[in-house]
Amino acid sequence: MGFRLPVGHRRSAEVTPDGIDVVEMKRRHLKAVVAIEQKVFPSPWSIALYLSEIAQSGTRAYYVARSGGELIGYAGLMMAVGEGHVTTIGVSPDWQRRGVGRLLLLTLARTAIARGASDLTLEVRVTNTGAQALYHEFGFAPAGIRKNYYAEVHEDAIVMWAHAIQTDEYAQRLAVIAQRLGDLRTALPGSSDAAGPSGSSEAAP
Repeated sequence: MGFRLPVGHRRSAEVTPDGIDVVEMKRRHLKAVVAIEQKVFPSPWSIALYLSEIAQSGTRAYYVARSGGELIGYAGLMMAVGEGHVTTIGVSPDWQRRGVGRLLLLTLARTAIARGASDLTLEVRVTNTGAQALYHEFGFAPAGIRKNYYAEVHEDAIVMWAHAIQTDEYAQRLAVIAQRLGDLRTALPGSSDAAGPSGSSEAAP
């Protein structure tokens, strides 16, 4: 299962809205998640597929981002043999370029570390240079090409990896990103010591 990003998503100037929080994805969120899917992806996932994913809590971690009562984005992670695979990130069109994708990716990176992953990987369209710039912030580097990986848009994928994510150096990288977001939390969503809503800033997604 590969990383998915809406077609045409590009890097833009930073803004810092307040009041965004991230929580674990639950069944009750799926109608809103799929509504965003249908707006931003040419081949949207179904509610049934998401039900299957969130049911596999031992090897999966899915989150949603909210502003007030509105679900504005979501992201997923699959764990396999000490590696974390980013499966999807989707952001509502009204909330793109406002830090939501960066906050979700930060959450996935923290989750992968907490679950013992040594490396992170994802796929990204070759033309999506804005998203690639964001992934470089998280330490991702190109490692190969998958031909016609995004068949629905006839595009190849760049396979990207971030290695040694358990190190102090990588922890510092995430701390810098968190400061940019105004998100100083160190706990994962659902933890008793997690802070409240945070502001955010974004390039892409």
